[in-house]
Amino acid sequence: MEHRDHSANSINGHHLVVGAGPVGSTTAQLLAEHGTPVTVLTRSGSGPSHPNITLARGSVTDIDGLRDLASGAAAIYNCVNPPYHQWPTAWPPMHQALMTAAEQSGAVLVMMDNLYAFGPQSPMPMHETDQLLATGPKGSTRAAMATELLAAHHAGRLRATLARASDFFGPGVKGAMLGERVVPKIIRGKKISILGALDVAHHSTYMPDVARTLVTIATDQRAWGKAWHVPSSATGTQRENIQALAHAAGTSPMIGTTPWAAVKAIGLVVPQLRELAEIRYQFDRPWIVDSTLTEDTFGLTATPIEQAALATVEWWRARQ
Repeated sequence: MEHRDHSANSINGHHLVVGAGPVGSTTAQLLAEHGTPVTVLTRSGSGPSHPNITLARGSVTDIDGLRDLASGAAAIYNCVNPPYHQWPTAWPPMHQALMTAAEQSGAVLVMMDNLYAFGPQSPMPMHETDQLLATGPKGSTRAAMATELLAAHHAGRLRATLARASDFFGPGVKGAMLGERVVPKIIRGKKISILGALDVAHHSTYMPDVARTLVTIATDQRAWGKAWHVPSSATGTQRENIQALAHAAGTSPMIGTTPWAAVKAIGLVVPQLRELAEIRYQFDRPWIVDSTLTEDTFGLTATPIEQAALATVEWWRARQ
């Protein structure tokens, strides 16, 4: 089946960012700073402030509203992230609505993805073309979304691409392993407790690198119809990642681990923590992402960890 000719949309028009968490906000700001008109859609109507950004309030599953916002858009960015325990039920209708909006508008649909779909049996490092072996609720949900998205592209229904990243850190990132539970303590020189093994390789992904990759694959036709990995910091351990942040902060916090038994106990009353059991392997074993294809194709590289750590610490200090 031939793809519809929407070439004008790929060059001109505004960009629609759905979601205003760290990914959506950082991506919208990057686009706006480059002079691109951006609409940010959230349920509350909140989002980053910039002259080139228009904030819209609504639901991603409101097909009519989403279609109106996507009309004439060059790209739609799926930067939504429902709570972990709601993924199997919350994601499918949102995913289908976004694909419908892309089909009807001709906009390129860019999905922010993670590495969960590869599953615990995936070889390291993880490559874009590796099998999606996950069987747990979160991993299988993500695998189904990626498979459906790229299948729709290759069937000629729409144009789409996706970017996968590891654990986020950086300005704007709060609800992550290197977020509000860790960085403020590093700045104060307090003891840090981390999930999983401290001294096995574990990639983390700097948020501005995520945004740069999303914007790149949205606007470069070579990216469409494929999955791409966001360049991540040089392979280090969780301990080394924390030490980089501590060096930037000028502190020397003690570093320990949180027993999984404690996480399981708290998970009895906190659904988000209960869901961590499925991805425990990511923190107990090496977790390494290969982004050679992205780097060679688009010339993108990961921000050096020293620079990323300094910017992260400065952002948190400004908040305090």
